[in-house]
Amino acid sequence: MVGKSEPIPSEAIAVHPKAGQIQLGLVALALVAALFAPQFLYPIFVMKLLAFALFASAFNLLLGYTGLLSFGHATFFGGAAYFTAHAVKVWGWPPEAGILLGVAGAALLGLVMGAIAIRRQGIYFAMITLALSQMFFFFCIQASFTHGEDGIQSVPRGHLFGLIDLHEPMNMYYFVLAVFVIGLLIIWRFVNSPFGMILKSIRENEQRAISLGYSVARYKLGAFVMSAALAGLAGGLKALIFQFATLTDVTWQMSGEVILMTLLGGIGTLAGPIVGAGLVVTLQNYLATSDFPVTIITGLVFMTCVLLFRRGLVGEFFASKIGRRLGFRSGS
Repeated sequence: MVGKSEPIPSEAIAVHPKAGQIQLGLVALALVAALFAPQFLYPIFVMKLLAFALFASAFNLLLGYTGLLSFGHATFFGGAAYFTAHAVKVWGWPPEAGILLGVAGAALLGLVMGAIAIRRQGIYFAMITLALSQMFFFFCIQASFTHGEDGIQSVPRGHLFGLIDLHEPMNMYYFVLAVFVIGLLIIWRFVNSPFGMILKSIRENEQRAISLGYSVARYKLGAFVMSAALAGLAGGLKALIFQFATLTDVTWQMSGEVILMTLLGGIGTLAGPIVGAGLVVTLQNYLATSDFPVTIITGLVFMTCVLLFRRGLVGEFFASKIGRRLGFRSGS
């Protein structure tokens, strides 16, 4: 029987038509900026940012809109990276087929893990996902197709649909950008569908949703599988971007990193995980060659945001006077 869930504060944003037009304009500007970003920034850096922004957005689908905190999302991200890398390098599959295999594999892992984990709530749900993720990590150490600590290296990017050479940096960049946009559109449609509305009601008051006759467990499982599949999409992209898949992708630290990105940006918002991922990836990139310890700096940034921006950077902006004047208001 499904127990009572621990409530997570709603940070979803409702908008009136004027605010909706403003958001569309901002999205259009962001897409235009992304189109020209490789002219000013290192393409690999921007592609990494897009992949992790998609990963954080997939995780936010589960935490922000369903109220489930998972500590095992590295399983889907890293698992898909392994599946995609193996299919492309060893089996000679084209990149689009390799990514689809990664998505399917992540969705299957999500179905198995979700079926076990959703029977518990709160910290118990989080600990079960962490335990299952660690089991998958040790499986990856032992499995022959992952090559253990060496990982799968020198993964060829191949030709998209047999026509477009993804070894060309700009071709690869625009492919990643297109997949990122498609992933965001899927998330937006999912959240704003009747299914998504029911998920929000479950997050706000699970017992009331049960009393209305909804099968809460099935809706949670559906959200878990969708989140896993989209995390797998990000993982498959990552394997092609960096041309390798390693144990780093399936560690518990990777699960913690995506939680950090989502909380920094703001849960329950479409832009929040993207902003959070951009902040974390940028810090990692520019501090990697410095004498500053990256983990300590990232931790300090996280502590500062938690203390000063309870809703995350984007959530606090929407709740501010400026956000209210633009037509945003807190609430689901």
